Amino acid sequence: MATTEKNILNRLYFVSGSLFVFALAVVFKLCSIQFVEGDRYRAMAQKRTVKEMEIPANRGNVYSADGSLLATSIPKYNIAIDPLTSSNKDFEKYIKPLCDSLQAYTGKSSSSFQNRIRKARASKGQYLLLVRDISYSDYVRFRNFPLLELGAIRGGLVVEQETKREHPMGGVAERSIGYERIDENGYATRVGIDGAFGVKYLRGKNGKRLKQRIGNGKWKPVRDANEVEPENGLDVYTTIDVNIQDIAHHSLLGQLEHYEADHGTVVVMEVKTGEIKAISNLGRNTEGKYYERLNYAVGESHEPGSTFKVMALMAALEDKVIDTSTIVDTQNGSKQFYGRTIYDSGSGHGKITAARALEVSSNIGLATIIDEHYSNNPEKFLDRIEKWRLDQPLGVSIIGEGLPDIPRPGAANWSRNALPSMAYGYNMELTPLQTLAFYNAIANNGELVKPRFLKAVKEFDREIEVFEKEVLVDKICSDKTLLEVKNILKNVVVRGTGKRLYSSTFSMAGKTGTAWTDYADIEAWRKDRKYVSSFVGYFPADNPIYSCIVVIHKPSTEIGYYGADVTGPVFKRIAQKIYTDTPLIDEIKSLEVQNAEVDNNFKTYNDLANTYKTIMPNVVGLPAMDALAILENMEVDVKVTLKGNGIVKKQSISKNIKLSPNQTIVLEAS
Repeated sequence: MATTEKNILNRLYFVSGSLFVFALAVVFKLCSIQFVEGDRYRAMAQKRTVKEMEIPANRGNVYSADGSLLATSIPKYNIAIDPLTSSNKDFEKYIKPLCDSLQAYTGKSSSSFQNRIRKARASKGQYLLLVRDISYSDYVRFRNFPLLELGAIRGGLVVEQETKREHPMGGVAERSIGYERIDENGYATRVGIDGAFGVKYLRGKNGKRLKQRIGNGKWKPVRDANEVEPENGLDVYTTIDVNIQDIAHHSLLGQLEHYEADHGTVVVMEVKTGEIKAISNLGRNTEGKYYERLNYAVGESHEPGSTFKVMALMAALEDKVIDTSTIVDTQNGSKQFYGRTIYDSGSGHGKITAARALEVSSNIGLATIIDEHYSNNPEKFLDRIEKWRLDQPLGVSIIGEGLPDIPRPGAANWSRNALPSMAYGYNMELTPLQTLAFYNAIANNGELVKPRFLKAVKEFDREIEVFEKEVLVDKICSDKTLLEVKNILKNVVVRGTGKRLYSSTFSMAGKTGTAWTDYADIEAWRKDRKYVSSFVGYFPADNPIYSCIVVIHKPSTEIGYYGADVTGPVFKRIAQKIYTDTPLIDEIKSLEVQNAEVDNNFKTYNDLANTYKTIMPNVVGLPAMDALAILENMEVDVKVTLKGNGIVKKQSISKNIKLSPNQTIVLEAS
C-alpha cells in the first residue's frame, strides 16, 4: 500500500513539475513578446489593421478653345455606416431619425433601413453600404443626417471617395478628347488628348490618408482629415471649337448612316496656325449604331487614292519635267503599264492637258506623267516626296499616330508598277491627318505646319505653358507651282470631279478620292467591292481660313461610293455651316466702313420690304436670298420656289399683281 501511495506521489510531483516548467516557459515567452519582440509584433498588427492609402488627386480639366468644358473629373462618394461604433445611447436616440432621412433620400422605407442596420449591429458587422456613387452636394447632405453627423468615431460614418471622368459633350469627339485608365497592375491605357498629357499635366499628385481595417476587406478612415492633401492636376486648353466640332460630327454621322458605311473621319484645321478645330471619328457597332470607336484620323494609315494625285503632279511641276499645258494621252480609258492595265472611269478622256488630267482625276494621265519622267530615276520622285516629309509621321501629341509607307526600290512592295501606282495613290499609305497637313500647306502659301491640338496649359487663370505654331517645312514648292495647283483645285470643284459641290455663294477648292480597299483577294473583292471615299481641300478658295478632310470607309456600293457623292457633301455642308453659323469676328476691321454698293442694295431691299405688303414687287436683279426674305415676310402667305442660285433673273408673277393666299411664286436665279 505504501509503495502504491509513493508511486502516486511521484507521478503527482512529475506532473506538477512539468506544469510548473510549462508555466515558466509561457511566462518567458510572454515577457519576450512583450519586451523583446513587442515592437515588431505591434508593427505587424498596425500594418494589418491600419494602412496609409493613396487619395487620387483631382485630374485637371480639358477645355475647348473658348473655355467650354470637354472633360472633367467628378468626385463620387459611397456612404456606409459602421453600426458598432456608436454607443447604445447615441444609437437608440438617432437610429429612427437617420432611417427617416434615408427614406426621404432614397424612397425606400424607414423600417427596412432600421432592420438592416440593427441586424448588422447585432451580428457585429462593421460595414453596411447605404448609398453608392452620389455627388458632392449629396455627400454634404449625408454628413448632416442624424447619427452620421457625429462623424466616423461616434456616428460610424464611413466615406469612400473615387473620381470619375466625364465628358459633358457626350460622344462628340470622345476618342480625340480621350482618357487615361490604369489597371490594378499599374498598366496604363492612354487615348487622345487626355491620355497624351496625363502624366505631364493632368494627373496631379495623390494625397495620403490613414484607414483602419474593419473586416470583410473593408477599410474606414481613422480621422476625418487627410495626412497629405492631394494636389490637383493642371487644366489643358485645346484648339477644338465646339461649334465647328458639332457641325463636323453631325455632318459625318448623317452621311455614314445614309451610306451604311463601316467608319469615317473628318478633321477641320485652321490654315495659318495648324490648330485642329474639329475632329470626329465614328465607327459602326454590331447594332448599326455609330460611336467614337478609334481615332482613324491620327492612327489609320491607308492607300489615299486620288487625293495623292495632287502630290504627284506637284512633284512633276516642281521638277519642271512638265507644265500644266503638257498634253497627256489617256487613250480610251485603259492603258497597259508593265503587263498591268490601269483604267479611268467612263470611256476615257483622250488627249488632255496635265492640268485637266488632275481636274477629271485621270489615273492614266497621272500614271503616264510619272512613269514617263521618273521610271529611269524613281529616287528623284521619291526624294521630292520625302522633302515634303510625307515619309515620316507628323509627330502630333496624340499617342498612336499611324506610320506612312512610301516604298523605295528594294522594298518588298516595290516593282516596276510601283511608281505608276503611286501616281494615283496606290502601293503606299498615309494617314488622313498627313494628307490634310499637305493640302493645308497649299492653302497656307507653301508653309507646312504641324497639326496642333493644344493651345495652353493653365492653373486656374495662370498660364503654365503656351503652345505656338510649329513649322515643319518653310516652303514646299515655288510660288509658280502653288498658284498653278491652287487654280486646278478650284477648277476641280467648278468643272471637274467635284462640280456637283459647286456653289455660287461661296468658294471651295479640293480634290476627290476613291480607292479600292481590302482587295488582297481580288476575286473575293469583285464579288463584294469595298471602297474608301475621300475629299480634302480648303475654303474659301481665295484667302483660305480652314482646311478639311473627310474620309469614309466601305460605303454601301448599292447607294454610292465615289468621293464626290459620299464625302464631298460632308465637306460642303461643313463649309456652308461654318460660313452661316460661325461668326468670324476677328475679320471685322471697323464698324464705320461704308460701301456704296452695299448701302444701295440695302436701301433697295428695305424699300421693297416696307412698300410691298400684298402686291408682287419686282425682285429681278436682287440676290436670291434677299428676294426670298421679302416674299416670305409679306402680309400674304405665299409659297416661293427658287430655281438656281445667285441673282434673280426672272419671276413668274409680274410686279404690281395682287397676291392671293397660298399662291406659288417661282424665281429663277443664276
